[in-house]
Amino acid sequence: MTRAFVFPGQGSQAVGMGRELAEAFPVARQLFQEVDDALSQNLSALMFEGPEDQLTLTENAQPALMAVSLAVVRVLEAEGTFELAKAATFVAGHSLGEYSALAAAGTFSVADTARLLKIRGQAMQKAVPVGVGAMAALLGSELEQAREIAALAAEGEVCEAANDNGGSQVVLSGHKAAVDRAIKIAAEKGIKRAIPLPVSAPFHCALMQPAADAMQDALAEVVMKAPRVPLVANVTAAKVTDPADIRDLLVRQVTGTVRWRESVLFMKAEGVASLVELGSGKVLGGLAKRIDKELSGSSVGAPADIEAFLKSL
Repeated sequence: MTRAFVFPGQGSQAVGMGRELAEAFPVARQLFQEVDDALSQNLSALMFEGPEDQLTLTENAQPALMAVSLAVVRVLEAEGTFELAKAATFVAGHSLGEYSALAAAGTFSVADTARLLKIRGQAMQKAVPVGVGAMAALLGSELEQAREIAALAAEGEVCEAANDNGGSQVVLSGHKAAVDRAIKIAAEKGIKRAIPLPVSAPFHCALMQPAADAMQDALAEVVMKAPRVPLVANVTAAKVTDPADIRDLLVRQVTGTVRWRESVLFMKAEGVASLVELGSGKVLGGLAKRIDKELSGSSVGAPADIEAFLKSL
């Protein structure tokens, strides 16, 4: 079966993440130690034990989610004859998951990925003062309709489509007043539900430009190799392998729409039949079938999942 590996984004974190992997597999413990060392922070203790409010902070959640995804990849490589380049046609990740995908495919070292995500999380948090921005999920809306609602709601402020997640779910991001107006307009237009999201900043919109600038500087300092498996990029929903292009796309991704639905459909059109989510949570595995009923979606994040997946190869 032709498959792609996909990597989760923010929101999939939970206290206890990675603990079973660390208890069961020495290579997972080693991976978590590498991340702790790179950040000069005991991030693994925060992942395993909390507190939740600290783990949920963007600057901690981003490297933590990457760490669990990369631990799963390390365990798969150690436990069987698994090779990422032979097991998948593409890699892709949702927002920060794009960094996890690139690390898994060998573009970045684990230490560099951890540091980049720490910088990314801090820069995204600093870009907009708390309370100025907001995000809301429109359930029962397709992308074009969501964009129309955002344009009507903007009134000179920022209101944009941040994530096209598929399954008729589009997330809007921008100034709080504009997002509040979008929620009212959505109700008037018969959108099933419009839900404010409990986020600390308005991600993936023009307000994030200071964070994009910070990532341009940070990425310029990091050695990048061509990925062993092509990446399907968030902002283009197309495959990319050139490191210079990837660097540019990662900068654009901070303010751009995460085109997840289109990315999944691109992979399907290229012959992918199965999306396998590696890491914490089961969001992307669950979305696969909602985007296209012919796709198979699964999630590998715990020791039992790893055993089952290796048997299926």
